[in-house]
Amino acid sequence: MTYEAALADYTSFDFNDGRWTRKVYRRGAGPAVIIMQEMPGLHPLVIRFADRVAAAGMTVFMPVLFGEPGRPVTTGYAIREMLVGICIRREFKVWATDQSSPIIDWLRGLAKKVHAECGGRGVGAVGMCFTGGFALAMMTEPSVVAPVLSQPSLPLTFGSKKRAAGMKVCCGGIVGMGESRADRAGMIAALACLPSHPESVPINLLVRVSGTPLAETQALDGLEFVRSVAAARICMPASVVRLSAGREGMSDELQALCFLAGANSIFCGARLLTTPNPGRDQDRALMDKLGLLPMAAS
Repeated sequence: MTYEAALADYTSFDFNDGRWTRKVYRRGAGPAVIIMQEMPGLHPLVIRFADRVAAAGMTVFMPVLFGEPGRPVTTGYAIREMLVGICIRREFKVWATDQSSPIIDWLRGLAKKVHAECGGRGVGAVGMCFTGGFALAMMTEPSVVAPVLSQPSLPLTFGSKKRAAGMKVCCGGIVGMGESRADRAGMIAALACLPSHPESVPINLLVRVSGTPLAETQALDGLEFVRSVAAARICMPASVVRLSAGREGMSDELQALCFLAGANSIFCGARLLTTPNPGRDQDRALMDKLGLLPMAAS
């Protein structure tokens, strides 16, 4: 099945930098803007954004970095691309210690080509989430004059040099911010694909604070939160999975399910930065009720 009908208003060409060949979609007239899609690929919402950029008087170039062009996002599709497209393909060695992704060289070559074709002061580059760091790294190409990063997540440098210096990595995320199940799975997949798993993986539930932009976000179903904890435990068996922010609003039963799913740490104290947290006496009562014992201090 093909989904390319969504790109019917675009022409396409294959670009080869001497190492790899990838298809690039083009639309519009004016200065060049390279739009790099988010996971899992060039889905309809990314194409709609590119349409608006072209309508504003730019020439849009959208390289196919991963996924099936035009295919709508589904949970299974997103997870497959995150695992296969990031963890396996050699072009995306994004987590090699102190190295940028080899695909950056290909993108720099594309920028040089489209600048020569479209002219102007230079090329714009838009990266979304996974590709946000790519847009920044493209700045080493003189033709790139305007990188735009939307929620950049890479490159990451959780590598052996940090651990050799005695540093431990604590990296997790906040769920319940209006994201999809695929987004939550992607967060876990990204951490699980690191060369070495973080020693500590905090899973936070959004605390909907009055007056903040996410105050009216629909509450995440408790079992969806438990699934996130379970996925972190399955994918990173040696990491400490921390039940973090949001516990003040959780029932004892929900916290018990999280412990059964694989959480083996909590943050103690009446506050976590700016949000409330159960007090020590409350936590001690819960531990006693569940028959849980604290780990000895090391």
